[in-house]
Amino acid sequence: MPPHDTEQARWFSLEVQPHEPALRAYLQARFPLLRDSDDVVQETYKRVLREKDTGKIRHIRAFMFTAARNLALDFFRQRHRAPADAIAPTSFENLPEEAPNAVETLCRQQDLEVLAEAVKTLPERCRQVIVLRYVKGCSYKEIAAMLDVSVETVKTHMAKGVKRCADHFEERGLLENRSFPAELPT
Repeated sequence: MPPHDTEQARWFSLEVQPHEPALRAYLQARFPLLRDSDDVVQETYKRVLREKDTGKIRHIRAFMFTAARNLALDFFRQRHRAPADAIAPTSFENLPEEAPNAVETLCRQQDLEVLAEAVKTLPERCRQVIVLRYVKGCSYKEIAAMLDVSVETVKTHMAKGVKRCADHFEERGLLENRSFPAELPT
């Protein structure tokens, strides 16, 4: 076995494999209808090894759980997707508006939980500004008046808070293929 392979196998056994029992328990708890958890775990390992080589993984456990969650969700999406030729031609104008399905709702709920966790870690003043803006819907001017600071100070705290929240998401591998807005919609 070449030295690189030996080093990688050692890294894998020390850094990745110890998380497998917790990962399997997580998949079983979050996705009890998932029949192919072995496939999800193996595909997660493939993603870990691929991303390790890029040097982008900061927290291996968080990356693994996020990758496994995304893979499980993809599995359910694919399973519920009907082949295009199985759909009979019909008038699409009478179809009901698309509502979020359970998978999308679960993803949003998990993202909100991580966001709440991120907001809790912000410095006090920064947290106040974020909550007043996004929870209470206050304008920058209103926030500045309430906190007795300048509008520029409010903007500074907003930028710092959004950046720290984005970093929190990224550390957990949740900013893959997403863009975190500098200003969240109100």
